[in-house]
Amino acid sequence: MLGVLTTQDALRRAREQGLDLVEINPKAAPPVCKILDFGKFKYEEKKRARETKRKQAVVEVKEIKLRPKTDDHDLDFKTRAARRFLENGNKVKFTVRFRGREITHPERAREQLEGISAKCEDLANIEVRASMEGRTMILMMAPKPTILQALSVSRAAAEKERKEAEIARLAARARGEVVSEPGPVEPEEDDEFANVNAAEDEEEEEDEDAADDKAPDLPEA
Repeated sequence: MLGVLTTQDALRRAREQGLDLVEINPKAAPPVCKILDFGKFKYEEKKRARETKRKQAVVEVKEIKLRPKTDDHDLDFKTRAARRFLENGNKVKFTVRFRGREITHPERAREQLEGISAKCEDLANIEVRASMEGRTMILMMAPKPTILQALSVSRAAAEKERKEAEIARLAARARGEVVSEPGPVEPEEDDEFANVNAAEDEEEEEDEDAADDKAPDLPEA
């Protein structure tokens, strides 16, 4: 610790050591600075941010859209998607949107959701049972604690393996070997279910276009 220095003295000392003068806390009185290698400082900062992000257990809500007329083949596909999302630790929200007179027969949608729930009961707990919200019926399910615990164990094992690999890289660098730095690990996308709502999204766009066509023209000014 160097104590309180003028800016000129601090810059001179940094230059003498071939390092940089970096402001750490500008709001302090006087501001707090450190003499360090700025490039290394930024690298370590990014590394810590990646490790913090890796350790966070982020629970996403995956939406799966249905229609009362969704056929059995598509229901099976959407059920497989729901199971995959649950196995990955995500919550799943099902929405069944009604068009026109379909709203007079909500029992079809309820049967669909109950059937899917039964096929996912080994993985999920129901957070919100099938209920109406306007012209939409929704159901929400979340992965069981055992699923989340298994994921936690798997992630801990992966983190241990990553740290061991990092130690091995540091040892190799100490021996003078050229070692490449690993890039950030991004979560893998599940391409099979990337477009699970494609048909429903297309129908929604058609409904919006039809509504626009029916809208009355505004009088010209």
